[in-house]
Amino acid sequence: MLLAASLACAGFAANLAAAQLDAGKSSVTAVARQIGVPMEGKFKRFAAAVDFDPARLASSSAKVEIDVASFEIGDATTTKEVKGKDWFDAARFPKAVFESTGIRPAAAGKFDVAGKLTIKGKTVDVVVPATYRQEGANQVFEGVLPIKRSVFNIGEGEWKDTSVVADEVQIKFRLVTAAKS
Repeated sequence: MLLAASLACAGFAANLAAAQLDAGKSSVTAVARQIGVPMEGKFKRFAAAVDFDPARLASSSAKVEIDVASFEIGDATTTKEVKGKDWFDAARFPKAVFESTGIRPAAAGKFDVAGKLTIKGKTVDVVVPATYRQEGANQVFEGVLPIKRSVFNIGEGEWKDTSVVADEVQIKFRLVTAAKS
């Protein structure tokens, strides 16, 4: 569940290539359905390395690393359970990582960011649909990446049954970057 977030990011122009993440304005969340009811959790710690120029997509790149132990879902018992062996197994797999392999334009202000998503030691090719806009000196990237938790062995043992917790998880991200001074 990350996002991969997690996930698509980038900057504005060559002079902004050294963009840094504004963690206070950025977020990565995961939404799953338990018995049909949406449950949203937030990753409190993540980092992104962003180099994006819409005129030079071939040399643009993004890497997002999420500290899965920073995931909070609101309820202390559930939060603890999700960090455990059956779910994220944060002790063995402390980070979820998305690293781009290519970026293509999709429509005005939209991009498809291809890359490798690694969660719980399993790496899968994904395409992250992302929107991009410039807000003053900031670049803003937003999107939603649906993943199947079963692909990453998230929810093992008694939690493997997808009739209780749905297999599809929506990873939502908002990444805000600013040029380094």
